[in-house]
Amino acid sequence: MTDGSDFLREAEARGFIFQCTDTDGLRDAMRAAPVAGYIGFDCTADGLHVGSLVQIMLLRLLQRHGHKPIALMGGGTSRIGDPSGRDSERQMLTDDDIARNMAGIRANLEAFINFGTGAGDALQLNNADWLEKLGYIEVLRDVGPHFSINRMMTMDSVKARLDREAPFSFLEFNYAILQGYDFRELNRRYGVTLQMGGSDQWGNIVQGMELVRRTDGKATFGLTTPLIATASGVKMGKTAAGAVWLSAEKRSPFDYWQFWRNTEDADVGRFLRLFTDLPLDEIARLESLGGAEINEAKKILATAATSLCHGADAAAAAAETARRTFEAGEAADDLPGIDIPRAELGAGVPAIALLVRAGLATSNGEARRLIRGGGARLNDTPITDEAQTISLTDLIDGVAKLSAGKKQHRLVRAG
Repeated sequence: MTDGSDFLREAEARGFIFQCTDTDGLRDAMRAAPVAGYIGFDCTADGLHVGSLVQIMLLRLLQRHGHKPIALMGGGTSRIGDPSGRDSERQMLTDDDIARNMAGIRANLEAFINFGTGAGDALQLNNADWLEKLGYIEVLRDVGPHFSINRMMTMDSVKARLDREAPFSFLEFNYAILQGYDFRELNRRYGVTLQMGGSDQWGNIVQGMELVRRTDGKATFGLTTPLIATASGVKMGKTAAGAVWLSAEKRSPFDYWQFWRNTEDADVGRFLRLFTDLPLDEIARLESLGGAEINEAKKILATAATSLCHGADAAAAAAETARRTFEAGEAADDLPGIDIPRAELGAGVPAIALLVRAGLATSNGEARRLIRGGGARLNDTPITDEAQTISLTDLIDGVAKLSAGKKQHRLVRAG
């Protein structure tokens, strides 16, 4: 039999915790009763990518231990933009943009956490529900006095922008105040006592706690996760082909599986702990594997992570496609592919342009470098001429296999 405080024990063991305002106090609160905890999500894109996965998995872990996860959509704050980690202001979004983005984010979250009306079910809330009703004078009078400009100037997200003499508008400066207001409103309406977020949110979280304490006299908690980078120092979720999206429409289950399969050896254990539900003792066994056996651990990581995001069937299909492609040497029919108009292929499409269109390179320059480095292949034969074109005559049984390196492949079909 476990108690609610086991959340903290497992979160620590899996590497989720970077800072916590009061670990002992939060542990006692979780032992006493289920705790409602929230994470905010900006509505600046129509979906989430792997860079948000630590936060999503933390909400999932919270729910697994009997607590209530809340995903707060920034329908109001997305109109302003969070300055954290940025050197420039965010582009303003329309109401339609925000609504579309919110729906896409909800679809991503539903793969990982269970929403509903039960005591332990997750809630999706929108801070526009209360922020849009606020009057300017009300904010200045009731909230403004509890925020110190001196303290806000020392926050990393603000200081970095000022040190670089980058634009930083009064509009963005209000973000911390609105985030603090969110925490108080969630505490009043839903009894939320825990705010979680990335390490760059520490200052905003603490100021929200202070607002609740000063105005309502209540104790709340804050917890942040570490910045996740690969062993070689690359920011989590960044690849040569762009962000690793959680939506199948933006990144196929096969490519998602392949992303995890390509994990660096040194990251296998850490990523198994963070991004799968596998038991910790099994993870310890897998990360102890050496030599060629570590590749089996990577396949387990890829299949487990893809199962969470896209379902067990899609993960199994991706694993089988990878086996046929890389181990059996086949051009599996369910590899990601693109359709090129037959007339266009008849005239011949520059290989450089096709590499970009297939998502194997992000620009013509990168495609050229790929060819020069010997990494571009057509039907497993290196493309050596930057001026080479690909035409109908290159199709075998109606398809051509276009590759970037040994692990990224696309099927080119005549549409």
